[in-house]
Amino acid sequence: MCTASIFEARNNLSEYVKMAEKGEPVELTRYNKPVAVIISYEEYEETKPEKSSLLETLQKIKEEYADVLDDEGIPLPPKVYLDPNRKIFED
Repeated sequence: MCTASIFEARNNLSEYVKMAEKGEPVELTRYNKPVAVIISYEEYEETKPEKSSLLETLQKIKEEYADVLDDEGIPLPPKVYLDPNRKIFED
């Protein structure tokens, strides 16, 4: 792995990008402390997390909270309207 200061990288960016394209990561430092890495796009794609769809996310939540949710979903208390003879849910 090649190491360069941000100042050097600013002056020689195309050289460091070419190195990264060839597969050699370039570590950028500020005051001799690593702060960033230049890698090839292919390597970035390999490490990038997959985005899941909304349905997959909801399925994961359902599995994670299976002990709280039953087959009917979230239990709702009966809702009572101003008319005492009318209820949405019957027992």
